[in-house]
Amino acid sequence: MKILQSQERAQLCAAYALDKKAFNVRLLDVRKISSLTDYLLIVSGRSDRQVQAVADSIHLGLKNDHTTMPLAIEGLKEGRWVLLDYGDVMVHVFQEAVREYYDLDGLWSEAAELTVTEGTPPERPAGPA
Repeated sequence: MKILQSQERAQLCAAYALDKKAFNVRLLDVRKISSLTDYLLIVSGRSDRQVQAVADSIHLGLKNDHTTMPLAIEGLKEGRWVLLDYGDVMVHVFQEAVREYYDLDGLWSEAAELTVTEGTPPERPAGPA
């Protein structure tokens, strides 16, 4: 199994989020302005259930397909703002009103925005029948 580079992991997180119909997806390269992480992925969901589904998709996708576990997951139970911390990539999954209130997009406005690779995440092998 190939070891993921930071940007590959960030793009995979975006693909897993889009797979669950996340919207307003922004991938920010913060390497030049932060020592905390390399990339921030900020996405929105329409409800607590969708926010949870998006976060689960990212978590399980990286765990099952790439044996990558987050350092921390916060906010999953509430489903208003979930943080998945992979060290080099931090993922924020918001309900839109919460995203607007905390305005991480504005806070990180100096960061370079990367184009999110369109498409679906890698196919997962079928489970037992």
